[in-house]
Amino acid sequence: MRTGSLSMRLGLTVSLMGAGLVLLLATLAYVALTHELEKLARKNLESKMEQIQHSVAQGLDANRIRARPHSLMDLVIGHDNFYLTIVGTAPDESVLLSIGAKPQEPLLTDFTPKETLGYLNWADSNGNQVLSASSLMRLANGERVRVLLSLDRMDDQALLSAYLRATLIALPMLLILIGMGAWWLVQRGLAPLKQFSHVAAKVTTQDLTHRLSVHNLPHELGELAHGFNVMLDRLDAGVQQLSQFSDDLAHEMRAPLTNLMGKAQVTLSRQRPPEEYKAVLESNTEELERLARIVSDMLFLAQVSHPAARGSFTQVSLADEAHRVMDLFALSAEDKQLTLTLSGDAQVQGDRLMIQRALSNLLSNAIRHSPANSHISLLVEAYGNQVALSVSNPGPGIEAQHLPHLFERFYRVDSSRARTEGGTGLGLAIVQSIMTLHQGQADVRSLPGGFTLFRLVFPRVLPE
Repeated sequence: MRTGSLSMRLGLTVSLMGAGLVLLLATLAYVALTHELEKLARKNLESKMEQIQHSVAQGLDANRIRARPHSLMDLVIGHDNFYLTIVGTAPDESVLLSIGAKPQEPLLTDFTPKETLGYLNWADSNGNQVLSASSLMRLANGERVRVLLSLDRMDDQALLSAYLRATLIALPMLLILIGMGAWWLVQRGLAPLKQFSHVAAKVTTQDLTHRLSVHNLPHELGELAHGFNVMLDRLDAGVQQLSQFSDDLAHEMRAPLTNLMGKAQVTLSRQRPPEEYKAVLESNTEELERLARIVSDMLFLAQVSHPAARGSFTQVSLADEAHRVMDLFALSAEDKQLTLTLSGDAQVQGDRLMIQRALSNLLSNAIRHSPANSHISLLVEAYGNQVALSVSNPGPGIEAQHLPHLFERFYRVDSSRARTEGGTGLGLAIVQSIMTLHQGQADVRSLPGGFTLFRLVFPRVLPE
């Protein structure tokens, strides 16, 4: 049965399983009761047959059985459900003794005479079940007779019938109780799910602060609630980051766009000589180039943030990539009479061009902020399960309050100076995104007036 209600489906499933279990138990109980009654009836017959065997062996012969069967009658009379028949073993031998109103002579042909006790289940003319036992017994004079003892199992049949009637009467009520109990248990067990629906209904892109309480929840639902809360935390952080990024981007692009519009409007407000037009176009070109760099960096950030970017990872030598980047900046370093040195090497899994981009951003900043005739050191070192590529340079350093924000998008320690130098405020954010893609991290240490150290920390590639 298909239904849209989870509680109804679970309730019906539990009810059907409970009903099946009750029917199975009732059937097993009926079979067990039938078996025990059969076992008890055979035991009673066996006990009586032993007593009869003892009596016929104590001086009885065929004539005395006919004339004075008192000892045998005492064993059967008083038991309305016992019937005894004794006959000789000869084919034409007549019945020596018959006690009880139930005729048993037709059964004599169903038993093969033998020393061991044999049993036969049959039904009389009224449909009552009867269990008979037959055995060959030896008299005191050595003569053998055939003894047939039957037990009317009408009482057993009545007991089984009463059990069936009681079961049929109680079973519907029991099934109803099972169904109600299953429905109540399912409703109680699924009650915490209403909290999920309640919180989900409140969540919007403008309000992601709602969370599920994990207290007093079952273990399975507790894990689900925790996962739900973690998902909301990620969504909240992503929306906040996107909102902040949009605000920062609008702020960053508003200034150059305003400059472009202002210069163009002022220039076009009256006739000017060609030299002024040329100067304005050159200035506007610089602003446009800055906007193009911002757009290019944004596209690169979007590319780096996509998990598919990991598909191009290969084994990379950090020393080789550092040498390539140092060669690119050799002229810039020479202009400021800076010395670049590199020591150490290690292998990592990554994208060569992205690693070069991250290192280029760090080395470019180091050259820009290092005083003339100073030394910039690049060091590759492995420790534990990590590999670090560090760039260290002397200079003015960075104040401690700025360090936690350096890798944020559009964050600048000195905004006016960065814009003058053509920076977009996305360089270190790109570095952090590249390291996140490589399952590593970027960090910084700085001592104002002393040195600044940036590190790219990668997971270590262990040799196979």
